[in-house]
Amino acid sequence: MMLRPHAPLRSNHLCLSDSETESDDLDEHILKVQDRKKNSTGVYDGKENCMYKKNKKIDTVNEDHMKSLMDESDIMMRKAEIYQEYMKQIPVPSSICGLPVSYMTWQELARTIKQVYGQPLHYLTNKLLKQWDQLRIGTKDESKPLDNIIDPIKAVATVWGMEEFHRQCSSHQHLAKLWLSDPLQHDSLDKTVPH
Repeated sequence: MMLRPHAPLRSNHLCLSDSETESDDLDEHILKVQDRKKNSTGVYDGKENCMYKKNKKIDTVNEDHMKSLMDESDIMMRKAEIYQEYMKQIPVPSSICGLPVSYMTWQELARTIKQVYGQPLHYLTNKLLKQWDQLRIGTKDESKPLDNIIDPIKAVATVWGMEEFHRQCSSHQHLAKLWLSDPLQHDSLDKTVPH
């Protein structure tokens, strides 16, 4: 995290991001869409301004396109809000047990946890476990079962710790941004969860 001195912003002040993540790019995209909607009286030319055309047909097409982009964003925001509220209501198990099944990957562990505990896992937990599996590709232990590398009780406790955080502390706005940028987001959502 980068600390900045506290000073009033000036027009020539550079605002730099602390990170270069997809969500930063997505924030910019959403702001551009909102700006385009504000300028919907003309035709968006791909720059910061709007070209005014006399042709009403072009204006209508552009306005409809901008409206559909905003509608998609609004719908996704509402879906994310419903999803997050639903996940907050599900209590994380108070006692954690070892699992009777061997598992090769974090995602296999997640499937087993869902079956044993009868609970869905949060989208962000599933996404993170998938990333952890990808991190193992190319290592000497890639083909070794995960339960031979990490103690199964610790692995299960790790997943539930993440799950508790994601259920209680995740922002629905952040989820909506991720879902808008991830066309395959439904693959990471459990089928038992409303979305």
